Amino acid sequence: MTASERRRLKKLAHAHTVPYQQVVRVRIVLDAAHGYSNARIALRQRVHLDTVRRWRGRYADQGIDGLKDRPRSGRPPRFTLVQRAEVTALACQLPAETGMPLSRWSSADLAAEVVGRGIAEAMSASSVRRILAADVLKPWQHTSWIFIRDPGFATKAARVLDLYQRLWNGRPLAGNEYVISSDEKTSIQARCRCHPTLPPGRSRMMRVNHDYDRGGALAYLAAYDVHQARVSGRCSPKTGIVPFMDLVEQVMSQEPYASARRVFWVVDNGSSHRGKAAADRLAARFPNAVMVHTPVHASWLNQIEIFFSIVQRKVVTPNDFTALDQVEDRLIAFERRYNETARPFRWKFTPADLEDLLARIERHEQNEHHFQQPTGCDHQPAALPATM
Repeated sequence: MTASERRRLKKLAHAHTVPYQQVVRVRIVLDAAHGYSNARIALRQRVHLDTVRRWRGRYADQGIDGLKDRPRSGRPPRFTLVQRAEVTALACQLPAETGMPLSRWSSADLAAEVVGRGIAEAMSASSVRRILAADVLKPWQHTSWIFIRDPGFATKAARVLDLYQRLWNGRPLAGNEYVISSDEKTSIQARCRCHPTLPPGRSRMMRVNHDYDRGGALAYLAAYDVHQARVSGRCSPKTGIVPFMDLVEQVMSQEPYASARRVFWVVDNGSSHRGKAAADRLAARFPNAVMVHTPVHASWLNQIEIFFSIVQRKVVTPNDFTALDQVEDRLIAFERRYNETARPFRWKFTPADLEDLLARIERHEQNEHHFQQPTGCDHQPAALPATM
């Protein structure tokens, strides 16, 4: 054994990522290099004497490569390709279409259905999961999606996306023009836990008691400057036109918005700021303010929702507040902290991405022309992911 081979074997013998069986084989060879007898090596490594002979012989014939497992054919497949294809086809059907009173398939349900239909004499739930894993199918999971109902979806969405790129009607915004994204985060509760929350400890995560007393709820209204990454917010017992206009008053009475040429307010279609009446009300109170609505069911276009998700993760969850005053103080304090270090969001969904999305939806509608119109819907369906 050369010095380089010895170093390589010692490295393998102490590696944490090498399979244990291979480590034992390496140690057998190293013991042999030290002059131990086969019987002594078997005793030291706690293996059979024949095992020592086998791996010493393989190392002598093939070197380090001889310590690896030889290729094996494996157990013959229990299910034919046709059976596997039938399982996949069954998983791609809704249970109701097959007469099963289920909302979605589970592995156990599919296995029972496969046996019931005579596709296979026996099949376990784990076998079903392995078959479906080859096609990345998980029928026991689901995701939601919605139809585009707004006839002006493309125009409204493009207008909002242009504002994020500092464009309005095809022209760049001036230096004294600003874009505000605004909305309300409703029903933030004060849950007073019946036992104090325990901080993290050694080998223990933070513990929050499940039982709590309700201390009421409030709404958090916020306005986010898209390009300055600055948030202005306030709390209110409820949402509505008056609380929203109070937020607008709070923002528009401060610089640089009070003397700005134009301030664009991007809002969704909530009752506090819905339709032309809300836009006229805003313009009447502040002539330099322009309200821009997102399309219906497209709140994902409103960047304030990203900030609200941060608030949910870092402030509200887990919910452990003694009273609503504590909730309000925490929200306002976090707002100040956020403004000290915040940077604009890296918004990646551009008008070009919007055109691509609409083109894919159009192709989907053409391919699904046989789709049955749901009862009570008077609009042409167009698939739009709700998680975008």
